[in-house]
Amino acid sequence: MVIKKTKSLCPECLRVVDAEVFEDQEKIMIKKTCPEHGEFENTYWQSSEAYDYASDFDYKGDGIENPRTTVESECPLNCGLCPEHESQTILGLIDVTNRCNLRCPICFANAAVSNYVYEPSYEEIREMLRNLRANQPVATPAIQYAGGEPTVRKDIVELVKLAREEGFSHTQIATNGIKLAKDPEFAKKLKEATLNTVYLQFDGVTEEPYIKSRGRNLLPIKLEAIENCRKADLGIVLVPTLVKGINDDQVGDIIRFAIENLDIIRGVNFQPISFAGRTTADEVEEQRITIPKFEELVEKQTDGDISRDDFYPASSVIPITDFVEAIEGKDQVSFTCHPHCGAATYIFIDHDEIIPITQFIDVDRFFNLLSKSSEDIKDGGLVGKAKVISRATMELPKTIDRDNKPDSLDITGILTKVFKERSYSALGDFHHKTLLISCMHFMDPWNFDCDRVKRCVIHYAVPDGRIIPFCSMNTIYRSEIEKKFAKPMKK
Repeated sequence: MVIKKTKSLCPECLRVVDAEVFEDQEKIMIKKTCPEHGEFENTYWQSSEAYDYASDFDYKGDGIENPRTTVESECPLNCGLCPEHESQTILGLIDVTNRCNLRCPICFANAAVSNYVYEPSYEEIREMLRNLRANQPVATPAIQYAGGEPTVRKDIVELVKLAREEGFSHTQIATNGIKLAKDPEFAKKLKEATLNTVYLQFDGVTEEPYIKSRGRNLLPIKLEAIENCRKADLGIVLVPTLVKGINDDQVGDIIRFAIENLDIIRGVNFQPISFAGRTTADEVEEQRITIPKFEELVEKQTDGDISRDDFYPASSVIPITDFVEAIEGKDQVSFTCHPHCGAATYIFIDHDEIIPITQFIDVDRFFNLLSKSSEDIKDGGLVGKAKVISRATMELPKTIDRDNKPDSLDITGILTKVFKERSYSALGDFHHKTLLISCMHFMDPWNFDCDRVKRCVIHYAVPDGRIIPFCSMNTIYRSEIEKKFAKPMKK
């Protein structure tokens, strides 16, 4: 059964081709034909039931008011953000170098094998930051420095300070942790420079995944980096690249490791591997992990403590954004990403017990309450706002199961402060003894869907002024941009 028609890419030549997304034997597949390289049929989502559920959280966005790119061809050949793009920039990325102190065979940046150095100057990075902040009606709130390995730059601490100077409220670095492990003072310098999060590559709790995917046992380095971040009180998000047959059997162990280090680890963001280069169709299908399969692995490997039903699409939080917009009276950055791009849940740790948020909050009822309140505020004007907030505050306790909530969490008090006093800082209490478990499923040429690209909320800023969606950057544009602004590598 055909679900929709879209545009995709030929995995061989990256030509834009027509594609169909369809259901087959309780899975969702994508099929396309290249006039030169023939037909390709690949897994899109590994559960049609999960696909349909996620589709219920499909919130269309309006994009940005000042796109930097005109529409001259079909999507995705117009990237950066063009008038056809339907979402804002939630997280901006800047590759600050393509140099790296590792040679990982699964790295989509190909940092160590390019034979040229791509490394924007401090002033070029300043202009890219300003370009992201210039988005209208809402400036990009968060930035991640990536690469290559950003910590090989001597001025990375100054770049963290620069992001704060340019108005970013959240700054993070994606790193393999080697510099953090070897230099105990480095984490302290980053903390003093107002870095919020270390986005730490972390593929498992034993040496095998590192040897297979990174070429050497990096586990001791990861543990040392975590310890140095702990000493500096610098928060960490673990980022496992999930590869079937390499570390898909460690999903539960990685979550347990994060729980054991909850004082410094804020979340785990699993990222199933994206396929690039000359990967054969058989290899892609054999190794493919989609979001439903990830959720299944979590449920099985946590013995049901975290269920696949505990996960919600990333776009599900839109009612929260709409509510904040209604009571503040101004635009907020919106998670209008495609519902099949990512999923997440919060878990709370109470006396060593894992309690997913869905066990004590009726999430659907809570979202419906926010949506109705937002609509009523917009309809009622200033006079009606106070009444709506008061009524919503009265309704809040009905969304909470007091018998199942963690003893240490006053969730009613926290939400009441947010509703009545607009004290968003109260949400900080929500993160006490909590862990965000998420999965972002980035696309590759085999499962590329232009509908998803148009809704992307994670965007690269590049030196020529473009702002490019994540999946089209890594699938189509990376090599072209790096070569355009690169310098030959010194022998």
